Amino acid sequence: MTGKLGVYRRLFSFLRPYPRQFVTAYVAMLGATLLNLFVPQIIKGAIDRGLEENHPAALFVAAALILGIAVVRGGAGFLQRYYGEWMTHRVAYDLRDTYYIALQELPFSFYDRSHTGDLMSRATGDIAETERFAGVGLLELTGVVLLIGGVVFAMFWENVYLALLALGPIVVLILLALRFGGIVRPKFKAIQEQMGLLSTIMQESMTGISVVKAFAREPHEFEKFDRDSDEWFRRRMGVIRTWGNYWPLFTFILAVGTFLMLWFGGPMAIEGTISVGTLFAMMSYLLMLNAPAQQLGNLVNLAATAGASAQRVFEIIDTPSEIIEAPDALEVEHIDGRVTFEDVGFAYRSSDRVLHGISFDVAPGQTVALVGPTGSGKSTIVSLLPRFYDPSGGRVLIDGIDVRRMTLHSLRSHIGMVLQEPFLFSSTIRENIAYGIEGATDEEIVAAARAANAHDFIMRFPEGYDTRVGERGVTLSGGQRQRVAIARALLYDPRILILDDSTSSVDTQTEHLIQQALAALMHNRTTFIIAQRLVTLKNADRIYVLDGGRIVQRGTHDELLADDGLYRTIYELQLKDQEEYMAVERRVIGD
Repeated sequence: MTGKLGVYRRLFSFLRPYPRQFVTAYVAMLGATLLNLFVPQIIKGAIDRGLEENHPAALFVAAALILGIAVVRGGAGFLQRYYGEWMTHRVAYDLRDTYYIALQELPFSFYDRSHTGDLMSRATGDIAETERFAGVGLLELTGVVLLIGGVVFAMFWENVYLALLALGPIVVLILLALRFGGIVRPKFKAIQEQMGLLSTIMQESMTGISVVKAFAREPHEFEKFDRDSDEWFRRRMGVIRTWGNYWPLFTFILAVGTFLMLWFGGPMAIEGTISVGTLFAMMSYLLMLNAPAQQLGNLVNLAATAGASAQRVFEIIDTPSEIIEAPDALEVEHIDGRVTFEDVGFAYRSSDRVLHGISFDVAPGQTVALVGPTGSGKSTIVSLLPRFYDPSGGRVLIDGIDVRRMTLHSLRSHIGMVLQEPFLFSSTIRENIAYGIEGATDEEIVAAARAANAHDFIMRFPEGYDTRVGERGVTLSGGQRQRVAIARALLYDPRILILDDSTSSVDTQTEHLIQQALAALMHNRTTFIIAQRLVTLKNADRIYVLDGGRIVQRGTHDELLADDGLYRTIYELQLKDQEEYMAVERRVIGD
């Protein structure tokens, strides 16, 4: 975990690639700060020489100098603000890119234990809080620190005794600002974490809105959100109370400094120990700290928020990937499609072992069906092939090569997947079909859609292939989404195919169209099917029956049916009705 200071060092490292903008902004800030320090000296000269010594010319010179300084400061202020804002948004751009890339590269196991809403909160709210400080905030904080240092130096240059009187309140002010930052930083982290929880609740509620309404659970969702929203407000008010306690102290300490300066400096000016101009300059320097002192509290507040938010972002960026590509990994351009599992075992993090001693060999072009009760390990087996997870023991091989010896890109370029609930992006049908292939032509897309029995229903839409499907493909029916996913897999043209062939949620005609599309997709490919339909099992070259993470039976449909085992039990309970229905359907068609 990155330490408190380490978080800021790492955050500021995002400025390193932009030295020209960085130097311009900070030189402009330094110039404006130094010019501010000269103004009291100019006014001091005007008072001592122009008023007390009756030299009017000195007043005009002072006025001209102050006007010139204002012009130069205006230019420097423009450069400071422009490049400060530029760095702010550039850091946000780079940090958001780094965060997004990290999310894309993290394994499935990370998403098994993470909440989408919280990840979105970090990508939006936390990075927004971070960017405000990384550019303009840091620039202004540096300017405030330099101004305070410059004022202290100028006061000592002017009069050591009065400077020592003013130094006490200034030191107390700085210490209080640092203490304030240390107190509110963990408070802001807690606020951001609560915002992540709120985002998760909202995201889940929106995603599952059909379930919420179907069970009339709107009041429950209101109550749950209100409870966590109240907690967020309570934490935010805690910071406000802390801020409210410290803010009057900052103002009071500056007032104490002014009091000391007048109490001790006034008599010295009257006695002639110091000039009136010197007293005015000392007062000007002290008053010059008023705005920076108040700004210092805001900037420390901002720094604390940014530190807490940056830490949450870096937590994701620094999450180690459990799927590591070997330095000498092979770029496999072609495979035949032979798949071998050698004594494979697997356990999810902090859970009991899911697979035990799984061994089998699948020849190129064969179709394998995986059957078994819920939790028997079917999905885990097919997830090991594209290295969504790595086995805890044993090996998974393709054409005799351990999948851990292949580059992830080349491995996954040979494996296609069509799941029971296919995911479609909220873009056009054309873009969804061509998702896996860059530069796919219209002819190739249409050919894939025809093979998947999707072309006809696509062309019935007014915009055809340019029809936008909405979030998660919500504007399409389940069967239509399935066929678009099959077309996407056909265009991808993998040598190994992973299917969840469940069509129980669609009507008979749609099921027939999907089965035809699947047959076209499976042709001449090594295919693994999590099988739930009898027609799939009957056509499979090999069936593996799983129970408790072990293969308890293997064979063809007829062989397993003849054996009095788990497969026959599954057939009697789930599949026999399908066979009787198919027999009736054949008789109806025959009549």
